[in-house]
Amino acid sequence: MPKANGHKRQSSSAATSPYAKPSKVAKNAAANTIFKMNTDLGQHILKNPGVAKAIVDKANLKPTDHVLEVGPGTGNLTVLILAAAKRVTAVEMDPRMAAELTKRVQSNPADSKRLNILLGDVIKTELPPFDVCISNTPYQISSPLVFKLLALEKPPRSCVLMFQREFALRLFAKPGDKLYSRLSVNAQMWAKVSHVMKVGRNNFNPPPAVESNVVRLEPKVPRPQISYDEWDGLLRICFVRKNRTLRAAFLTTSVVLEMLSANYRVWCAQNDIVITDEEEPEEPVGEGEAMEVDGAAEEEEWGGIAEDGEDDELPDFFKEHQKAQTRQGNPNRKRKGKVAEIVREKVRKVLEDETELAEKRARLCDESDFLKLLYAFNKEGIHFN
Repeated sequence: MPKANGHKRQSSSAATSPYAKPSKVAKNAAANTIFKMNTDLGQHILKNPGVAKAIVDKANLKPTDHVLEVGPGTGNLTVLILAAAKRVTAVEMDPRMAAELTKRVQSNPADSKRLNILLGDVIKTELPPFDVCISNTPYQISSPLVFKLLALEKPPRSCVLMFQREFALRLFAKPGDKLYSRLSVNAQMWAKVSHVMKVGRNNFNPPPAVESNVVRLEPKVPRPQISYDEWDGLLRICFVRKNRTLRAAFLTTSVVLEMLSANYRVWCAQNDIVITDEEEPEEPVGEGEAMEVDGAAEEEEWGGIAEDGEDDELPDFFKEHQKAQTRQGNPNRKRKGKVAEIVREKVRKVLEDETELAEKRARLCDESDFLKLLYAFNKEGIHFN
């Protein structure tokens, strides 16, 4: 008994000694408290080396490629990309991660010289020219990142991107599918979309709440000869509520007609077309129309958020309209002028006479329908950028 007690006292003193080796449990606890992942920034580190290697292999990198990596984290993908490409630009928002990545490549001076780390938000950062984009994308910036990559004047050869599974399915969605949205039309208009692989949540640390998919976007060559801003502006209006008819989307929402009227004035000025805009007396707007405008602003989906849950922003002209209504004393009154009536008639003519798409819903329109609409509107001097 005395020996047993003495052994216990020795163990207790050894555990409290500053020279004692920490246990395995203590080591794991210390590691977790030193570097805690910020899931609010979408920090789910890809820990499976096999999946990381497969992603880099699927990018088909060339030794001369300049690669953009979004959200490199601790560098599990970065080191593999550096082994296959000439240069890497990594855009990281968290200074801790950027520091960790810098330390990781410092042991190899050759890799360190070929890696450029940009600290900041990739959506707001001016990007250098690059050949391929590889990203374990923070899920909250999935849609803005895709739109930014598609809108680049000199798009990359390909983009291999990790997305939340539901978001990835939006990229493939066809007219009539539940997930069909502005994102679907834009992605398929400007790029060839293909599925690469499924990635389970247990391949990440910490595991996210959803499953993931890796998708490849290959921008079309040659690029479609239409204005991206015009095309995207049209889709924004059509997909305000994708289950409404196009007639309702364009003709029963005053904020849309106001925006188109303002653009028409600009187009007339640029083409030396003289117009007069004599305003008629103010008249009250019917309650139904006022409710329609408010509902459109509230439920606008910018590619699907109102009905499908996609996390995006309202178009700028909806925001400006809401601010203007707040400043005005009576938002349920409006002025009608000649330009407004001209634009309304042009819109009606395009929808009913020229394209016969007035009663069709955006969720059922395909790429050719939207192209037909854009051509007919532009021919009438109606623009969207």
